[in-house]
Amino acid sequence: MLRHPLLNKGTAFTAEERRSLGLEGLLPHRVTSIDSQIERVYRAAMGKESPIERYNALAELQDRNETLFYRLLLAHTEELTPIVYTPTVGEACQRYSRIFRRGRGIWISPEHKGRIADVLSNSIHGDGVRLIVVTDNERILGLGDQGAGGIGIPIGKLALYTMAAGIHPSQTLPVSLDVGTDNAELLGDELYIGWRNRRLRGPEYEALVDEFVNAVKERCPRALLQWEDFKKGNAFDLLDRYRASLPSFNDDIQGTAAVALAGVMAACRVKGEPIAKQRVLILGAGAAGIGIATQIRDAMKRGGLDGHALKGAIALVDTKGLLVLGRKESEKHKLEFAWPAELAAAIPEGDRNDLAAIVAKLAPTVLIGTSAQPGVFDKAVVSAMANHTKRPIIFPLSNPTSLSEATPAELVEWTSGGALVATGSPFDAVKHNGKEHRASQANNVYIFPGVGLGALVAEATAVTDSMFTVAAQTLADLVSEADLARGSLFPPLTELRPVTARIAAAVVKEARNLGLGRVIADADIPAAIEDAMWYPEYPTIVGE
Repeated sequence: MLRHPLLNKGTAFTAEERRSLGLEGLLPHRVTSIDSQIERVYRAAMGKESPIERYNALAELQDRNETLFYRLLLAHTEELTPIVYTPTVGEACQRYSRIFRRGRGIWISPEHKGRIADVLSNSIHGDGVRLIVVTDNERILGLGDQGAGGIGIPIGKLALYTMAAGIHPSQTLPVSLDVGTDNAELLGDELYIGWRNRRLRGPEYEALVDEFVNAVKERCPRALLQWEDFKKGNAFDLLDRYRASLPSFNDDIQGTAAVALAGVMAACRVKGEPIAKQRVLILGAGAAGIGIATQIRDAMKRGGLDGHALKGAIALVDTKGLLVLGRKESEKHKLEFAWPAELAAAIPEGDRNDLAAIVAKLAPTVLIGTSAQPGVFDKAVVSAMANHTKRPIIFPLSNPTSLSEATPAELVEWTSGGALVATGSPFDAVKHNGKEHRASQANNVYIFPGVGLGALVAEATAVTDSMFTVAAQTLADLVSEADLARGSLFPPLTELRPVTARIAAAVVKEARNLGLGRVIADADIPAAIEDAMWYPEYPTIVGE
């Protein structure tokens, strides 16, 4: 009992439970409440000197007492979310082989070829797995290839699923497709604990992923699968290949896009303008950048924009400069957002690699960064934004914090307090001319738990882009006027559970309306959502 993390109650075992379960003498005398335990473990974790030490303390708590772990997260959501996930999880992935304590989840390597279904079964207990988060570890946050250590991302994402959406921990499974690494530092590290080979690619990689997906369908037939931190080419290919045969989505593409769209919609409320009136410039044309462009384009269509006007409303800049048709381009996912030559003619070819020059010529009202280029939104770029709009919407979304395109303090200063800001990682509030400005974190945790919970409650046969659109609109609508007045474009994280429930309800309705989920009357949806959300509290355990 004391070694099972979902049964262990520690000092909260009552005297009667201790007698009936044979625990007498194995615990100190005093029986304590879960509230007292929360205070104790909170002090212990936050007493650590560094974020990574706090991460380790929380991971150890999760391994010994999951109920207490999740109650702690619910009690201190705003403070602990950046430790359990971004930005601290990035360092945990980088140092994974050196801080490893206990395996959580499952690693599938090429040595398991032909046996993946059996290997997967080693991790399935009880009622079976309903939710899987899988990564191949190649694009961990903005840090690149982290090999087997990338498992920290699925672990963290699933912890947030349980905290926000109440998915029971026993029904979740983090998976690392450990197909090797091209990270020379890891390959040369004698302590590296992953499959020590160069990264598998081509047909062999595709065959392994295909076998994994088939194993999921065979052994976890009711599971929803979330793809996480794959290289952009693989991310788009895998999403397209499997989304019709397995309820699945890619959070880097669709979740990031939806939370960014929600932030833009909330910022438009502040400006008193519809999203269809905005001009958007996105720096970075990877999975996140293309996903954001797709979601914003769909929202603009719903707002009545189409044709030539819609084409000119969104521009992307990648490492080669402004994305323009006719430019040598091998990545097919970028082509639909490439500007035709006549639209791009206003910008001389020599300026198409100069972000400040592009901003000055295009006069965007929205600037979004997914580039992992720290400081690229410099004073010249931001001043060019501020020259043509009093309330520029600027979202430096790259994370962790060290890779942010700009800091909120810089953006507020360079726009004389006019910028509407959301960031990929958390930043402290900024004071300017005696007024406090709060830059919201455009955290995917606002979106993916609600989408996942809604898909599970609906028993959806597929997860569509439109489900993310309704999730984004619901989230934007839940930002209060008081939050907007403080500069916050998202609700406080303390409201994460009710926000998640509302988003899940919208997804259930969308799945039903599309004929992709079970038929639940509108009036019955809130109760169905509530019934599906586990709340972490100790059960009464009776011994024989």
